[in-house]
Amino acid sequence: MLSSNEPLLSSPYQRNASPCRRPVLLITLSSAALLCAGAAFLLLNLPTPDLCASSPDPTSCHAIVADAVLASPRAHLTRPGPAQVLRAIVARSLLQHDAAAAAVSGMLRHTGSDSDPRQRAALADCVQLMDLARDRLADASPAVAAAAADDARTWLSAALTYYATCMDGVVVDGPLRDAVVARLEPLKSLASASLAVLSTVDDDSGSRDAEVADMYTFPSWVPARDRALLEAGAAIKADVVVAQDGSGKFRTVKEAVDAAPDGGKSRYVIYVKKGVYKENVEVGKKKRELMIVGDGMDATVITGSRNVVDGATTFNSATLAVAGDGIILQDLRVENTAGPAKHQAVALRVSADRAVAYRCRVDGYQDTLYAHALRHLYRECFVSGTVDFVFGNAAAVLQGCALAARLPLRGQQNAVTAQGREDPNQNTGTSLHRCRVVPAPDLAPVAGTDFPTFLGRPWKAYSRTVVMLSYLDAHVDARGWLEWDGDFALKTLFYGEYQNEGPGAATAGRVNWPGYHVITDRSVAVQFTVGLFIQGGNWLNGTGVPYIEGL
Repeated sequence: MLSSNEPLLSSPYQRNASPCRRPVLLITLSSAALLCAGAAFLLLNLPTPDLCASSPDPTSCHAIVADAVLASPRAHLTRPGPAQVLRAIVARSLLQHDAAAAAVSGMLRHTGSDSDPRQRAALADCVQLMDLARDRLADASPAVAAAAADDARTWLSAALTYYATCMDGVVVDGPLRDAVVARLEPLKSLASASLAVLSTVDDDSGSRDAEVADMYTFPSWVPARDRALLEAGAAIKADVVVAQDGSGKFRTVKEAVDAAPDGGKSRYVIYVKKGVYKENVEVGKKKRELMIVGDGMDATVITGSRNVVDGATTFNSATLAVAGDGIILQDLRVENTAGPAKHQAVALRVSADRAVAYRCRVDGYQDTLYAHALRHLYRECFVSGTVDFVFGNAAAVLQGCALAARLPLRGQQNAVTAQGREDPNQNTGTSLHRCRVVPAPDLAPVAGTDFPTFLGRPWKAYSRTVVMLSYLDAHVDARGWLEWDGDFALKTLFYGEYQNEGPGAATAGRVNWPGYHVITDRSVAVQFTVGLFIQGGNWLNGTGVPYIEGL
């Protein structure tokens, strides 16, 4: 690569320019300068909104927007609108993404067998994450063109999350991490700028202050047949059956998932009979519209023990990992039995959009439920763990769930959530709605000062968690929330509590951080409901699995 003081084009010798050519050259350069100046004047002086007003990095955002404007057709005559600018940024993102993805794949291919296995595993995660990110970028541009702002915001938020997850995984400082960061930081900047510009585009979903009905129903994106399936439970007609005794088509869940059709447009049902299935299962991005249903959260168990201490990455430690959109999990238990000494050990990771888990149990210790990205609903689930046991950067609503804090290692402090929103324009966060935050049986006798439990701590700068209309038991520390590292994120996070009850619900002793709020306005709380937070859309009354659209 050339150094900064080397010419881009070098010549073996130099000649003096003809004197008669100099005026022509000066006139040409002057004309070009005037055109650029004219474009810049229009860019800076046309009465348009600041497309980067909400950006956390206005300097970078303005540079990206300026490039997009100047690259637009007829930019010297008229300034493009926000949607056109956004599409130009996304198009540029795709080009840079493809180059970065190829580079990361090359890094993985060229890491030798004697290299750090954790770094190889992290690079393998990055390759998968880059693949997921590209799909979401490709989906975002037509969503903008169709004025589907909620979908576009969801998919751009996910792309930014995937890049951050890749960078988080390559933890060892050195040339490899430097190379990954150099490739991904520009992509993160482009995704952040896209989200900032998108925030200026009119939302297609109507007033965000509008109240939604407090009704028990299904989201609009759960089709009528799926409502019938959910209501029927284990009595449904399955496409395939999994049974350890050989009475089904498959003996393992993994075999059934792998055999499911790719790109499904209708529901494909896998019924898993009672039993303990010791396996790690991955539902890839092509396995869409799957339903995995068991005989009950205490009857059908998928169990694994991958963990960070023994060499897994957090991302690939999951016992069950889902990337296929439209997943429905019902009447299952998913657990990671690695134990508290093994640190990060995920039971369930969900990286899929429009994901539903109903009457499921998710057990682990640190990092139990990884609500990684996109839109999720967890209804009537039981989740247990110790440190950060519900974490990630999805737009996730846990409704009617029990969240049980277990006994941690001595010196550890339990945190129910560790939300990972790192850009203020991401539409992500964790909403605990009508849940019960309770101690598990092993913690209950010693809960309190020796083993405090907090509602959450900020994993990333714009962490967002709301606890609404929930029961908080006495094991919840009076401060409510825990710092991550000193004053990191305390001004930029959004933590809220709304009309909770129970011995741990008093807010008088709560933290006094700038980002903590006791919510008193119902119109603020309703933003974190199923109807608005994960865009339930037009809700239809139904029987069977009840959940609430509004508060």
